[in-house]
Amino acid sequence: MNDIFLLLGSNLGNRKLFLKQAIDHIEAKIAPVVKLSSVFETQSWGKTDAPDYLNQVVQLRTSLPARVLLEKILAIEILLGRERKEKWGSRTIDIDILFYGDEVIQEPDLKVPHPELHKRRFTLEPLAEIAAAFIHPILHKNILQLKSELIDDLIVKKV
Repeated sequence: MNDIFLLLGSNLGNRKLFLKQAIDHIEAKIAPVVKLSSVFETQSWGKTDAPDYLNQVVQLRTSLPARVLLEKILAIEILLGRERKEKWGSRTIDIDILFYGDEVIQEPDLKVPHPELHKRRFTLEPLAEIAAAFIHPILHKNILQLKSELIDDLIVKKV
């Protein structure tokens, strides 16, 4: 079994409902949620004129291969109305694989750990809440260390 950390994000429609529905689908189609962070409201990152996001990190344990996990996540996003029109565009739901245990995966459409997670406060705040001591398998630092080194000054607050 691998410890999997997923980042959920929504900035369109009923954001809280989309997070809840995503969690329900994850539990039904992938694995039960072991830990769940608080929900954080975050300024839009990358495309700063977009509506604010709600973000949440969930931890699962599964033996599903990473590729199968990704396929199931993408299916859940589509089920919840996700449309990919532009990079960093607004979305009903976004589900990113942050970590797949301590594995490092470098494929064209699957990069784990998530290559930008250590630069993003909206990722590290909820991740630190449930996995502060988890060690990044490439950077060899725990989540609290990465959070303390952030230069990202976007506002991230618990809802």
